[in-house]
Amino acid sequence: MDFLAGKVALVTGAGSGIGKAAALKLGREGAAVVVMSRTKDEIDATAREINEAGGKALAIVGDTTDDAGMKAIVEQAVQQFGRLDIVIANAGINGVWAPIEKIKPDEWDKTITVNLKGTYLTIHHTVPELEKAGGGAIVVISSINGTRTFTTPGASAYSATKAGQVAMVQQLALELGRHKIRINAVCPGAIESEIDDNTQQRDKDEAEVPVEFPEGDIPLTGGKPGKAEDVADLIAFLVSDASRHITGTPVWIDGGQSLLR
Repeated sequence: MDFLAGKVALVTGAGSGIGKAAALKLGREGAAVVVMSRTKDEIDATAREINEAGGKALAIVGDTTDDAGMKAIVEQAVQQFGRLDIVIANAGINGVWAPIEKIKPDEWDKTITVNLKGTYLTIHHTVPELEKAGGGAIVVISSINGTRTFTTPGASAYSATKAGQVAMVQQLALELGRHKIRINAVCPGAIESEIDDNTQQRDKDEAEVPVEFPEGDIPLTGGKPGKAEDVADLIAFLVSDASRHITGTPVWIDGGQSLLR
């Protein structure tokens, strides 16, 4: 369809999961895509897949929590493709999930730094380029945790960051509107991805409130998690002209999971 032809997108955390699916989707729809992650082989594979399909992609290794590094990455993206129109702030971690009295300060700080400071720096350094382009679209990947569900035991740090991201989106929708920049949040539920591999849980039983859910706690799919491609399709909609009057809006994509939990 190429409805994003002529646009340039930056996708953080683009080596796997939702980030990779989003980068591939945006590439298929005609956008030139800058794929960024801390893992070189993963983003090289993502960029190669886009390029081999006839799209344009540039892989850049970087860390969203690095101020100077993010500034340099945005400069490199604009030098390569001439502009920036779309930003997908996807990079994040689950971090450590543990009772509040058991989670360590450095563990708390890491989750806050990656998920909130990383989102801030991504937006901070890309907004000037979106302004130069005459406007654009930002999508922040949040979660149902901390925004509509609070039943994940020990996820206080993670939930705080996800709630913070939605608050940031709603605050910035007003601030950026005069520059014709739209910003929205996507809040996935259970999605097939590798992020669970990076989750550390301790003393889960101490923080858990016993609740018995019906069999298959994702009503739309009979309990099966969604796919990263489902989220990518929503992201593509939110950065396209089809959503031109939508900003400051969290969109839950969970098959009804958060309504049940």
